[in-house]
Amino acid sequence: MTGMNMVEAVRSTLEAEMRRDERVVLLGEDVGKSGGVFRATDRLQTEFGADRVFDMPTSEAGIIGAAVGLAGSGLVPVVEMQFLGFTQQGFHQLGNQLARMRYRTNGALTMPVTIRAPFGGGVRTPELHSDAFEALFAHNPGMRLVAPATAADMKGLLATAIRDPDPIFVLEPLRGYRLVRDDVPDGDHLVPFGKARIAREGTDVTVIAWSAMVQVAMEAAAAAAEQGIDVQVIDLRSLVPLDCDTIREAVARTGRAIVVQEAPYTGGFAGEVAATVAEEAFLHLEAPVTRVGGYDIPFPMPQLEDHYIPDARRILRAIRAAVHF
Repeated sequence: MTGMNMVEAVRSTLEAEMRRDERVVLLGEDVGKSGGVFRATDRLQTEFGADRVFDMPTSEAGIIGAAVGLAGSGLVPVVEMQFLGFTQQGFHQLGNQLARMRYRTNGALTMPVTIRAPFGGGVRTPELHSDAFEALFAHNPGMRLVAPATAADMKGLLATAIRDPDPIFVLEPLRGYRLVRDDVPDGDHLVPFGKARIAREGTDVTVIAWSAMVQVAMEAAAAAAEQGIDVQVIDLRSLVPLDCDTIREAVARTGRAIVVQEAPYTGGFAGEVAATVAEEAFLHLEAPVTRVGGYDIPFPMPQLEDHYIPDARRILRAIRAAVHF
């Protein structure tokens, strides 16, 4: 085991996968000479050369389109989107080309493309940098979507994504790049898609979250424990595919479910999870399924983002309401 923060886990995984498979190439804005805006690709161009780690123009459609062509020619592209919000500029290439290629070619052509994209607030970024629009990409048949909350899962899910023959979106919590630090397994470490992690055991209420919201849910659970409420926290890790079995078993145990997302409330992925709870565990529910999320406004300016992002106090209020329903 080695202690790492999340951006260190990203870089070490990219380096290991490039050594393991010479077909792996890295592309994106500033990933080469400068090592990426968050230094996730620092020194990799020096080690592997400009043919395998190269900068692209500031054009998300061009970057994703290039990845489609590279994958079609037999390479394994790993794309860095500087921020998830920027990816909407390349949605045509992503949804109509990358995600559909296996279907379009009746399985003759796979697209082993991994797209890395940081998202979420808490670091005082300008407009369009913190948007949490994961639901847009989850609602896109042909792509898988994972969202690690720990450095260990960052390594395991990213390595699994790079080795997968289909396109994978890896959502990376922006605030967690350097704030989240934990023990990461040495050597080969793979985390399967579609398997949630029980971050905290509990018997009174289940809180379901992903990415940076897992740490916030854990803070709320600790505060609830001081009030005599035993909270179970589920880290989804994988949004597509979704671990319905763990969700069902967790809610069946507690009878109460709260789903936390950083995205705007309406149309967010929390609604999908809430619907899954209703379908899979309805007869076990002792209170309505509750969502805690951002507000239905554009992500606000840095001075106001603390009022927008769900915090432990908002989650704790939902926990108390569910328990005392």
